Amino acid sequence: MTGSIDLNADMGEYADANGAKIEADLMALISSCSIACGGHAGDAETMRQTVQLAKAHHVSVGAHPSYPDRDGFGRRSIDIDRETLAASLREQIDALQEILDAEKISMQHVKPHGVLYNDAARDAMLAQLIAEISKDAVIVGPPDSALEAAARMADRPFIAEGFVDRLYRSDRSLTPRSSPGAVITDIEARAAQAAAIASGAEFASADGPIKLNVQTLCIHSDSPGAAETARAARNALTAAGFSIAAFAPAPA
Repeated sequence: MTGSIDLNADMGEYADANGAKIEADLMALISSCSIACGGHAGDAETMRQTVQLAKAHHVSVGAHPSYPDRDGFGRRSIDIDRETLAASLREQIDALQEILDAEKISMQHVKPHGVLYNDAARDAMLAQLIAEISKDAVIVGPPDSALEAAARMADRPFIAEGFVDRLYRSDRSLTPRSSPGAVITDIEARAAQAAAIASGAEFASADGPIKLNVQTLCIHSDSPGAAETARAARNALTAAGFSIAAFAPAPA
């Protein structure tokens, strides 16, 4: 197997100096990042610092908007009407765009965060909203999801994503974080899953083997051992014949 694969991480979510150090180490090992822009985490200063760090490492940048739920870190569904949610998501994306404009960097993609990502993967109306507010950016989400369908219907570019550090179910959804083993903790198991997903090979889910067809792989920066995972994943991917490179804007 030869080719290239994007290695991405969700960034700008740290709350202390230790988290900032982890993200700095991780940034040097990835090819694209999705930056929290105020909905679940992040503020103007963390966005600016993360954008500048990405710029220094030539890492592609995207927005990582979420339900406006800082207390729940965007990892719970909330009761919110479409108009209010749309306004919040646009505000989040615009806040990051302003900083990117100042740094003369383009916004490569939009990737919903947390439960918004999962909800949009199966809710056609919510997926349509994500497509509407993403402007000209590539939309990143699960393969064969409502989010992909909404992007295609809107003639928008879409990039399918797989997760290095999360346990899947046989329907190719992620095991809920409340379930035991939902976050894969073993570094080598994460690296093996990265190589299998990139190669289109079968790998173990919670209830049976599955395959995914993706163009980018995600490492969560808040998972313990994130930088070590990135190093191990890069080694496994290189051994499988892949180069690590940011995805190019895909045709709609």
